Amino acid sequence: MASKPYLTGHYSPVADEITATELTVEGTLPPELTGRLIRNSHNPKPGITPSHWFKGSGMVHGIRLNEGRAEWYRNRWVHTPALEGAPYMTDRGPDLRVSTAGTHVIEHGGRLLALSEAALPFELTADLETVGAYDFGGKLTSAMTAHPKEDPATGELHFFASSPFPPYLIHHVASPDGQVLDSQEVPGASAALKHDFAITAHHVLFLEGSVTFDPTEHSGIPYGWSDAQASRIGVMPRGAGGAAKIRWFEIGQGYGMHFANAYEDAFGRIVVEGPTVGREGWQRSWNWWVGAPDRGAEPNSGSRSRRWTIDLAAGTVREQQTDDLTVEFPTINDSFTGSKHRYQYALSFPDDLGIGNHTLVKYDRAAGTRQMLPFGTGQLPSEAVFVQADGTTGEDEGYLLTVVSDLNADASKMLVLDASDLTVPPVATIHLPRRVPAMIHGSWIPDSAL
Repeated sequence: MASKPYLTGHYSPVADEITATELTVEGTLPPELTGRLIRNSHNPKPGITPSHWFKGSGMVHGIRLNEGRAEWYRNRWVHTPALEGAPYMTDRGPDLRVSTAGTHVIEHGGRLLALSEAALPFELTADLETVGAYDFGGKLTSAMTAHPKEDPATGELHFFASSPFPPYLIHHVASPDGQVLDSQEVPGASAALKHDFAITAHHVLFLEGSVTFDPTEHSGIPYGWSDAQASRIGVMPRGAGGAAKIRWFEIGQGYGMHFANAYEDAFGRIVVEGPTVGREGWQRSWNWWVGAPDRGAEPNSGSRSRRWTIDLAAGTVREQQTDDLTVEFPTINDSFTGSKHRYQYALSFPDDLGIGNHTLVKYDRAAGTRQMLPFGTGQLPSEAVFVQADGTTGEDEGYLLTVVSDLNADASKMLVLDASDLTVPPVATIHLPRRVPAMIHGSWIPDSAL
């Protein structure tokens, strides 16, 4: 196991499920933080060495806060057929119930859903026990992206299914209470890997980068870099019949795993932001994910912030790198999803040799500045989740929640940070009963949502 980087250091799996109550808190927890921070990642069972980081079984970790107290921490595997070794591919094609369910966890329509993009979502209870595969009352017969987008104006959930085989791309919309309202196959899509997407007030945006289906890749994730695969952004009008009107715009070669956000500016142009990698960065990242030689010291190599400005009237795209830091896991205040945002958060990584520290970064897009919160050697914060403070309306008036893996102490802590100023001490620190492995994505779920 030690030869696989995703089974060592910050990423070392935990071997069991535990529950701990009445956690120690330094500082004062804001009482409005009443709910659950739930995070998800890949955590294979003891003795299992997956062929790819993303093939490890999903495990969710939750911290329950209640009016100033940290009531509990608990971790649970998502109990899918994959956890017991069931095959994803069968003689009838893929079994969409056989999910790692290890990429993300969200709430929609009062349900907690653990997500992995090649399968159906898995529903969890408020105590993180597995309910089972969820198919939106039989209306979802495809896989579901791990990065759905909830429109803050309508409450609708936009998501998609991507496949290396036709139909390559299907866009879905669910109502605020979880009823599938519309499903459209998107014409012109290819077998390119589509992990994330974005929405604006009037459009849905899909990114096809230089990574596509590769039948010679035997890690269990059949994708690889291809110079022949055109990089492009698809711009689809929202609403019934929008898929038939999609327009594809070619962009520079590269691959973007995650979008930060997209919006329509005052001139009617569409602005899209997110980090991307080139060929070398992709390959060194992939080699980390599969444990191959010539890999970077981190799971993310050479990923730089990027902005695309799409002028629909002129039929053009302007593309620019907006920062030189190696960053991933971009987040915003989700109430600005699809509209113009000023602030953006990300996790900055050490260089490709592992020199430097992990750092949380806050970008001020209006001022063109960034603020950095570096962590000490051996410490890795998780993706920052923004929570609005009660009684406030300002975009950064709230808290950033992050879970820190500390190899020095073999421990973890959850930090509640002042999102308006990363240089001030944490608002509160919650000491967790074990070292929590480095995780991928997660959400803050207020009690009101459940």
